Order: sequence, then structure tokens, then C-alpha cells
Amino acid sequence: MTLAWRAFVFPAAVLGLLEAWARTVGQGSDAVAPPSRAVGAWLGALGDGSLLSATGFTLGCAALGLALGFAAGVLLGTLLGLSPRAARAGFLSIELLRPIPSVALIPLAMLVFGFGLRMEVSVVAFATFWPMLVLAQAAARQVDPRLLEVSRALQLSAAQRLVKIVGPALVPRLFVALRLGVAIALVVAVTVEIAANPSGMGYAMMIAQQSLDPALMLAWLFWIGVVGYAVNAGAVLLQRQVARRMGAVEDRP
Repeated sequence: MTLAWRAFVFPAAVLGLLEAWARTVGQGSDAVAPPSRAVGAWLGALGDGSLLSATGFTLGCAALGLALGFAAGVLLGTLLGLSPRAARAGFLSIELLRPIPSVALIPLAMLVFGFGLRMEVSVVAFATFWPMLVLAQAAARQVDPRLLEVSRALQLSAAQRLVKIVGPALVPRLFVALRLGVAIALVVAVTVEIAANPSGMGYAMMIAQQSLDPALMLAWLFWIGVVGYAVNAGAVLLQRQVARRMGAVEDRP
């Protein structure tokens, strides 16, 4: 328990220093508010329902975009990893499209989908697709070639090879990709809301800033950090549960 509490020492010290600075040197500033006032603003947002609705919208967009990007990236990455010919054919296209920043896609997404959920989901899906593709391709290349030779000797179909041999070999490595994708999805979703989409946590923080309400702005900033931590912790827990189940299966005679 002592070791667990050590992780909170530095954040608590930073918050204490910020509280002291805001109430002395920075008193009356329109840019910074004491953390205690930010807590009050957070409770107010929780009470009027804006906190939960904005959080739900952002998390929903991030989850949908991640699901689309993950599914498409893993499927295409697995194909490229198992087929050197396909990898060579798609190399130039991938290397040209992959460096495009996801935020640069916002104007195009607005023209196609307008404001709202579909626009944000499309940008998140684009952002998460490329790391999923690269990591899935690398994982597929590391599948033991002898397993693939055995599957061909057993005359397994392509779908059967994917489900019975390639899939189980990819799962541990794909959870690394999933944890990376979770972080990217949340960051991109909030960025889209700050830049263009009038919904979600990012937009709420921008409105607080434009209303010269630093306490509420800091409340949203801290809350986004808490949500990100909780989402990452959930992904780690899921990874451990799946790894434990796979290990239990492998240990059986």
C-alpha cells in the first residue's frame, strides 16, 4: 500500500503549489484558477448533466472510430504480413497516406459528413487505422512459418488458417496495438472537438475558455486526464484477463 501511495505524491504536490500560486501571485488572473475552484466547477458540471453527456459523446466517438480503425487495420495488416507480394504492391500507397496528420482530414470530413458523430468517427478511424495496420503486419510476419506449412499440409482453408493458427498467434501482440489505439482515439476525438465539432469534452473545454471561466476549463482538462487514465487502465485489465485465459487454456493437458 505504501508503494501505491507514492504515485500520488508528485501530483498532489503540483496541485498544492498551483493552489498556493493561484491564491497569491496569480490571484485575480483570468487564465488560471485554484484547483479547489476547479473541483467546484466539476461538481457543477456533474450536477447539471453536461459532464456525463459530453463524456459519453467523446467516448462513444472514440470507441466507434477505434473499432473501425482496429478492424480494418488488423485485417489489412494481417494480409500484408502473410503475403509479401501484397506488401510490396501496397507499400507505396501506405507510405504516402500514413504520414498525413489526422487533423488535416477534418476539412474533408466536414465536407462529406458535416458536423456531428460521423465526422468525428471518420477522423478517429483514420488516425487509428495506420498504427493498427503497421503493428498487425509486423505481428503477422512473426508467425512461425512451420505452423503455416502444417496448415497447408492439413489442407486447411484460408479462413481456417486465419482462425485456428494466425489469429491465436496475433492476439498477444494485437493487445499492444489496442492499448496504443485507445490513447490515440481519445486524443484525436478531443482534438476534433476543440478544432471543429461542437460536441463532447473538447468543445466544452473550449466554451469554458471562451467564456473566461478558467475554473471550468481546468475542471474539463483534469477530467479528460482522468478519463484517459481510466480507459487505459481498462485496456490493461482486459489484456491481463485475456492473457490469463489463454495461459489457462495452454496449461491444460
